Amino acid sequence: MSLLICGSIATDHLMSFGGRFKDSLVLEQLDKLAVSFLVDDLEIRRGGVAPNMSFGLARLGLRPVLVGAAGDDFTDYRSWLERHGVDCSFVHISDTRHTARFVCTTDSSMAQFASFYAGAMSEARLIELQPIVDRVGAPDFVLVAADDPEGMLRHTRECRQRGFPFIADPSQQLAFSEGDLIRDLIDGATYLFSNEYESHMIESKTGWSADEVLERVGTQVTTLGADGVRILARDAAPVEVKAVPGITAVEPTGVGDAFRAGFLAGLEWGFDHERSAQVGCSLAAYVVETVGTQEYTFTHDQFVDRVRTGYGEHAAADVAANLR
Repeated sequence: MSLLICGSIATDHLMSFGGRFKDSLVLEQLDKLAVSFLVDDLEIRRGGVAPNMSFGLARLGLRPVLVGAAGDDFTDYRSWLERHGVDCSFVHISDTRHTARFVCTTDSSMAQFASFYAGAMSEARLIELQPIVDRVGAPDFVLVAADDPEGMLRHTRECRQRGFPFIADPSQQLAFSEGDLIRDLIDGATYLFSNEYESHMIESKTGWSADEVLERVGTQVTTLGADGVRILARDAAPVEVKAVPGITAVEPTGVGDAFRAGFLAGLEWGFDHERSAQVGCSLAAYVVETVGTQEYTFTHDQFVDRVRTGYGEHAAADVAANLR
């Protein structure tokens, strides 16, 4: 059995602005917006939603398979991921395009302005899943995260056709997608991941109510920022899990990816939704306290202690029994 993590592979250029963006915006003139901000620093980090999630899964002892497209400048990044336990054997390397770039500026209130250059990501549509499955085994889950839209659509349709259980995580692509595409990406998913704003966008663009969305997916997992996460499943009581207490937020990029990695690790360990969300929130805490999406580190004992602090002895014992 295997975990296939499909999504963008990118390099993050992260900048910090000491003020607040909203202080420089004139609401009546947003149609003529032309502003610049003098930033305090620049960090160039490894990123992309699929490697971020894969890194988190590997830190928890699993062996995820990274599925995505990158440029020939991916060599160092590949070495980093493989050293940390990620299977990069099936990354498609473009002959003509650079690896994608994410450029993001965060202000003192954690608001963000960001841009994304697709580059080699556009070739994700060339990747077929079946040859990968033939090599690594039937997937427990195929997670289809934000990527080239045609690639996302191809992966989702192949999962439905071949009966691979899949997780829909369209996230950043929701803003650029029409209702027909979004409906196709999430219909039949075992899990649907989004943040609270994205969940409302899904309803607005698809024309489906919250209940109708849930009819089409097995379980909807909605992250709520500092308030934690809400999980809705058909024929089950809602589950809400608070975020880990005592966090000093430094930079929010990649926090959602870490939550997804922890949640998926919990499912792989046989946990229920509540315990899986606790693992996800615990892993996410490390990212929000760190600049960069894959710069965090911990020992197994430290991770178990963090789970214990947030969610008690029983949760810590469950994690300790599975963490390796």
